[in-house]
Amino acid sequence: MKAKLREDRAPATRPNDVWAMDFVHDQLATGRKIQVLTVVDTFSRFSPVVDPRFSYRAEEVVATLERVCAKVGYPRTIRVDQGSEFVSRDLDLWAYAKGVTLDFSRPGKPTERLHRGV
Repeated sequence: MKAKLREDRAPATRPNDVWAMDFVHDQLATGRKIQVLTVVDTFSRFSPVVDPRFSYRAEEVVATLERVCAKVGYPRTIRVDQGSEFVSRDLDLWAYAKGVTLDFSRPGKPTERLHRGV
């Protein structure tokens, strides 16, 4: 696993330096629930991914990231929480193969992902 130690966390200094990734949940008028995978470049505030689906599995997160990174480049680091879609062998192997560091926020500290200097 290529995970980052919190002590050396530094703010992003250029585009594709640090991305923050999480899910937003909502419900349609029909009552059906949706998940929206959102990714934000913490330096530029550009959002390369806003992808709604009725459900998201770890391998689908990887496929979405691969599709987007082919267009905009790979980030150096992705900040994520401890969600099951992010704490997965699929995402870990992808990150390792692509040289991307997964920076996990501490449980109960979800806002860590977005703050530049945290």
